[in-house]
Amino acid sequence: MSKPDRLRTRRALASSVSGTTLLVLIQLVSRLFTFVANQLVLRNLSPATLGAATQLELFMVTILYFSREAIRLAIQRQPLDSLSFPDISNQEKSRIACDRKTDAQSTATQSIVNMSYLSLGIGIALSILLGNSYIQFAAEQVAQTSFYRSSVAIVCLASTLELCTEPFFAVVHRYMLYKTRATVEMAAAFVKSLTTCGLFIWASWNGNNVGILPFALGHLAYALVLLSGYSAALSNAASRWHFSFLPSRIRTRDKSVHVLGMFSSQLISLSANLFFQSVVKHLLTQGDAMMLAAMSSLEDQGIYFLASNYGGLIARIIFQPIEESSRTLFSSLLGLSDSNREESINVDAAKTHLTDVMKAYGILSALIFPLNPVIIKQILHLLGGTEWAGFEVYHLLSLYCFYIPFLAFNGITEAFVSSAANGSELRSQAGWMGAFSACFALAAYLFLRVGDLGARGLVYANMVNMTVRILWSLNFIRRYMHNHDNDITLTEFGLSPHTYIVGFLMTTITILGPELFHNDFHGLIQAAGFCASYAILV
Repeated sequence: MSKPDRLRTRRALASSVSGTTLLVLIQLVSRLFTFVANQLVLRNLSPATLGAATQLELFMVTILYFSREAIRLAIQRQPLDSLSFPDISNQEKSRIACDRKTDAQSTATQSIVNMSYLSLGIGIALSILLGNSYIQFAAEQVAQTSFYRSSVAIVCLASTLELCTEPFFAVVHRYMLYKTRATVEMAAAFVKSLTTCGLFIWASWNGNNVGILPFALGHLAYALVLLSGYSAALSNAASRWHFSFLPSRIRTRDKSVHVLGMFSSQLISLSANLFFQSVVKHLLTQGDAMMLAAMSSLEDQGIYFLASNYGGLIARIIFQPIEESSRTLFSSLLGLSDSNREESINVDAAKTHLTDVMKAYGILSALIFPLNPVIIKQILHLLGGTEWAGFEVYHLLSLYCFYIPFLAFNGITEAFVSSAANGSELRSQAGWMGAFSACFALAAYLFLRVGDLGARGLVYANMVNMTVRILWSLNFIRRYMHNHDNDITLTEFGLSPHTYIVGFLMTTITILGPELFHNDFHGLIQAAGFCASYAILV
């Protein structure tokens, strides 16, 4: 391994750490804004309206995910040596060599900018197709929600505007401009929360029924701030790195490298493989919401939405940024590199990062399991009021907290798989994802229909789904490491035996005896002291 190669790897690792910190900050601040806004409107919001808003968000997420996820993943899998870390300190390099490297970087950047416009084209088509379908085939209870059709149209517009930021997003990730992303996305999250909350408060004061319109306008405000913010923040980026934010032809001697002289054939092929995988993954990830939308009332959907949002705060604030930055790091270390000189040290660095994250997840899981049954009811009563503090919401939220570690381990292991797998392996994973979908559907049927467990049955089904996905990903990681002469074992990211024993005992106590802590402020203090003592033992 040459010194420049080692330096690039260290810089990539350092950028990943700083990027993770900023991404966590983005999630923390944006979720804080959303949380505060929800608390201001939740006491005056019926479960049915919240359920309709849940469907609206699922509709928008589906458009965005199918439009950009596969292309984003393909763009991230660029060679490490084409990133923005040129080693110009080596005296042996000539000016011509430096110029060639600059040209190569400009070409690579223009290529990913061009690719990002495919997301916009796909998004426009999906907005028209899915928007019309959603309006035509919506359930009667949903269609009767105030401002339903207007809200769907606004969300379609918001999705299109948000996809217009994909060229900026590609450049931000390529040059690891995480501070720029943090600034823009936090501002957008603030305006979104302010818009949604402000409209609900105005409607409440004036006695107007605005239905789900504030949620739709909140999405639109977010997209507008995102687009204007990136445009302002990256106004000089094109001239600095010698590319254009508009689709441009790429000059190359080999015409077969780019389709229509603009789109990398290699990235298109990779995007196609990733797209089918992402479709199945989205169905698995959002399968619970889709099944609820199809099989339950808006009230049940609203209750599940509340539980998943409160229960998933840790997942969105901490786990999602770690997964995203880890995927970028894994892609840089294990991606489509032209040289094999740095392969061994890169695989070792990726393994170290993976085991460190999984060990940290294990410790956090050991803290989560005994914690949530103790204080969930007190917090729910404090935040949601008596309308939302019922038996069903409490037990559903407690159960959802047990589901969080499954989300964490699945996210980091699949981030490694999506970065390390080649085309045939991605197609194989897509096939297995189909099998996992069948497994999830069977589990959901057993828990929902046979067991008659309601929304709790969906959480159990998701646990089964995540378990089989984690096992498949771990098996892939084991084989990948073995093929690169770098084996990995469970003991490398496992916890000490006493942690498992203490965690099991404390979890049993809190599940079987929740009445030990009263549903008041004094009980909350007792619960906090209990959990603090347990954390010290762990």
